[in-house]
Amino acid sequence: MTGHAANPGSSGRALRRAAPIIAIFLVQAVCAFFFVSDILSSVLGWRTTPVSWEMRELIEIGASVGLVLGVVLGGLMLRQALRDRSRAEEQLRRASAAFMDLLEERFAEWGLTPSERDVALFAIKGLSTAEIAALRSTSEGTVKAQTNAIYRKAGVTGRPQLLSIFIDDLMRDDNGIRPVSVPGNVA
Repeated sequence: MTGHAANPGSSGRALRRAAPIIAIFLVQAVCAFFFVSDILSSVLGWRTTPVSWEMRELIEIGASVGLVLGVVLGGLMLRQALRDRSRAEEQLRRASAAFMDLLEERFAEWGLTPSERDVALFAIKGLSTAEIAALRSTSEGTVKAQTNAIYRKAGVTGRPQLLSIFIDDLMRDDNGIRPVSVPGNVA
């Protein structure tokens, strides 16, 4: 089991967490219905049974409390959303740094030259041979020779396999990199 299975108690906890939100929503909905129907009955001249002033006051107090709670809850949810976004950005920053560390580790393991490192990075990013050549101010033939050297040193036959090495490393649970046996690679 990978730990991604549904937790039987999680739906109960989610319902308990949502209960105050649902209650505030219901209070606001009932009060909105009352106020809208009261205005419509006055505008359209519908005859309705008058509500006692005590009941009207209670409904208005309930509506006010519901609105205030809605604003407070909205503020708390916005604050939580901003915290979650900040946490996700930090995790993405760390993952990006870890990926760059992983790239550098593999490039060093394969003994890539600085030029080959640049080409490999551009290739992993998905740039075409022509785009890499233009960025590096070199010929496409040079880039092709460098990519062939990279593939040979990495023990792969093309970009998809090169990229799969890094995907495999990122998906490992032990935070290590898997050893790559490169036939004929003498470092």
